[in-house]
Amino acid sequence: MRALYTASTGMAAQELNVQVISNNIANQRTTGYKRQRAQFQDLLYQVIRRPGTATSDQGNLVPAGVLIGSGVKTASTARVMTQGTINASEKEYDLAIRGEGLFKIRMPDGTAAYTRDGSFELDAQGQLVTHDGYIVEPGITIPSNAKSVSINGQGLVQASIPGQVAAQDIGTIQLSRFINKAGLESIGDNLFVETPASGQATDGPPSSEGFGNLQQGYLEESNVNSVTEISSLIAAQRAYEMNAKVVTATDQMLSATTQMFRG
Repeated sequence: MRALYTASTGMAAQELNVQVISNNIANQRTTGYKRQRAQFQDLLYQVIRRPGTATSDQGNLVPAGVLIGSGVKTASTARVMTQGTINASEKEYDLAIRGEGLFKIRMPDGTAAYTRDGSFELDAQGQLVTHDGYIVEPGITIPSNAKSVSINGQGLVQASIPGQVAAQDIGTIQLSRFINKAGLESIGDNLFVETPASGQATDGPPSSEGFGNLQQGYLEESNVNSVTEISSLIAAQRAYEMNAKVVTATDQMLSATTQMFRG
């Protein structure tokens, strides 16, 4: 019976929904993580009687018709790119973005990736890098004799050098923004890459028009709300159970039909 297939699509959809929710929960302590939300669409319909079909020569029309759906499919697992909570980390090279924008990262092959994870370190050459050693654009190198480093809200990096009264300007960290942030592709390691859906990156300094500002010594937590995720998990579990119940009911109906033929 068609109901078996229809119910199976519902079970598969809710299984995927649970996978998305479980990934959100697993990453609730991941710096800069943006939660995903599974979205679904109904499948094609079998048209038994089309709405608006004429039923007489006098112009009478079928008001609703008969259309039988064939189930559900996953439309997308879109990213929810809202701001996460900003908490103090007390580390000199930790940066949080308050507002729009992503840090631009230079990958080993020279391509660009983007992240909201501002937990940066220095490599052996004094360059500002990610945990994996990827350079933070535009390439900031801290002098080895610097006593302290300050990064203001506009992204200006300054170092206090022994023997110099005024702080030395090192460079300015740039941010990137996209027309469609949800269109970015996740590649793991807290990194996103540009896609045709996201549009091209627009680069600019923090605190300029359209860009957020930076906060040194802070990190942005994930935007996962554990209560919301658990509620969604329970709803997905119940939806899965109801689809499984349809399979059981359809099986009983088929069994009853088989018994009639045997009788």
